[in-house]
Amino acid sequence: MRIAAVTCVKNEGPFLLEWIAYHRLLGVSDFLFYSNDCSDGTDLLLTALAKRGLVQHLPNPAEGRNYQMEALKHARHQPVVEGADWVWIADVDEFVNIHVGDHSFAALIEAAGDVQAISVTFQFFANCGIQRFEDRPVIAQFDRSHTPDLWNGQTAIEVKTLVRKDFPLQYYGAHRPFFSSKLAKSERPRWADGSGRAVPHRFLMTSSQDWIRKFPARGARRLATLNHYALRSLDSYLVKNDRGDVNREHRDFDLGYWQARNDPAWQDRSIQRHLPALTDALADLMADPEIARLHHLCVDRHRARCAELMQMPPYRSLRQSLLNPPAMPAAECALIKELEATT
Repeated sequence: MRIAAVTCVKNEGPFLLEWIAYHRLLGVSDFLFYSNDCSDGTDLLLTALAKRGLVQHLPNPAEGRNYQMEALKHARHQPVVEGADWVWIADVDEFVNIHVGDHSFAALIEAAGDVQAISVTFQFFANCGIQRFEDRPVIAQFDRSHTPDLWNGQTAIEVKTLVRKDFPLQYYGAHRPFFSSKLAKSERPRWADGSGRAVPHRFLMTSSQDWIRKFPARGARRLATLNHYALRSLDSYLVKNDRGDVNREHRDFDLGYWQARNDPAWQDRSIQRHLPALTDALADLMADPEIARLHHLCVDRHRARCAELMQMPPYRSLRQSLLNPPAMPAAECALIKELEATT
């Protein structure tokens, strides 16, 4: 079975090897990376990995628009995607955490049954008070998140979707595929959530961005969770803020974004079951001197950029404001009080 992972990156160099090694452990056979405007060596490392046949690396085809959607439109016609049995579209700060069988994509697919798409619900992992960037696995450092069924005052949470080759595809979205609204009922795809249940009908049929509010998180993680490390260390968050969104223009990663995702109410270390195998897999990649050199180049440039940002008053101010945010988003506190009042 061939599983192709497709992703867009910009200045994610220090985190590439972990993401690749982790997803290879889960059964991803092919990787298609699109990079744009990199200054930390991300593109150099990807090119070296591509020369060794470990990934495919292309420049992002977008021209000042929606980077990710343009790349996904392009990716659909690449041989690595056309030849895949399943396609997994995710970002480099997202790690699918499979709870069944041997914790592989194959185990998830078997447990979900005969479906053409599996949508796995996000769980946003908090910063955990880690200020300094460390060159070690992200999944080892951050183990606290919001209460699984409730995030930032919302009971419906985003998903990412594993898509089978026979899905009646109209186009790939960043979070889910879409099919034509003209399809007959009998031709609509068989689609499961992260517990193997049929996705809600309103989610299945929507063709707008409003789909997020149509996918409640409660009970949706029995088979798998999507661990989203959107914050990482404080240092890395500042560099992310400076970089901007790799997926679309004019999006800021500010105090509000941080507060919404820095909720440490729940501890979840289940993904760390992979750490022994991940450590060995990373050592294998780093045994290549050129791969190791370029990884360290990315790490050095990441740290250097953070030091440069600290010379700028706006970033010093932002860093200080991030040190002591509320422990839980205000919207979530309000919703918890409302729910308690009705029980």
